[in-house]
Amino acid sequence: MVVAVLVVVALFVVLAAKLGASSAPSGAAGATTTPGSLNDTVTAAGCTPPPAAPTTVMPMKLPDKRTAAGRTFVATLTTNCGDITIELHGDKAPQTVASFVSLARSGYWKDSPCHRLASFGVLQCGDPLGGKGTGPGYSFGIENAPKDGTYPKGTVAMARQQGKPDSNGDQFFICFTDVTLPTGDGGYSAFGTVTGGMDIVVRIAAAGVQGGSGDGPPAAPISILRAAVTEKKA
Repeated sequence: MVVAVLVVVALFVVLAAKLGASSAPSGAAGATTTPGSLNDTVTAAGCTPPPAAPTTVMPMKLPDKRTAAGRTFVATLTTNCGDITIELHGDKAPQTVASFVSLARSGYWKDSPCHRLASFGVLQCGDPLGGKGTGPGYSFGIENAPKDGTYPKGTVAMARQQGKPDSNGDQFFICFTDVTLPTGDGGYSAFGTVTGGMDIVVRIAAAGVQGGSGDGPPAAPISILRAAVTEKKA
């Protein structure tokens, strides 16, 4: 009984640490791997080797949220594993969507790796430096965070630092299953829904994490080669 309680507490701490994890599958159908070290990678079905990640990031300016307020956009993330399309909800999260649209249109995410896979249900992307960066040069607060902490499969939300609700910037995560996250310091801004290519995210998740842990770089590398955004007309 004590062991079970400790496991639950530890998992909650990990969830709160950063979106700011239990055992993960070790491989995916159509993937090849040679397990044994933290640097092991696989090639998931339908993927090509990713490009080298950028080494520098051009600072950006926070766009006016009015550029997205009340509007719906469709983002297409072209990855080395295929296209992922996301509907962006400017009516629910105008500042977040304005930021996402601005970064996408500026080429900010060219060759940007998705640097984190967490087996509790998220693939995290958005930092061109692969988790080593400090953001796009600005930050902003939480919008449209589910009050119950529930993020259905296909939800796209902002990652941020624990205890810092105003630390949203360039990183975001895609839920590849239904996820429940802590709400204590405000939750996480839900701003989009995957409308195409969810099978790609699921394949990457099925390949697991490098080294077989529950949280870390995905064993099957996936990078955003380019991002395009168009407004969805009524």
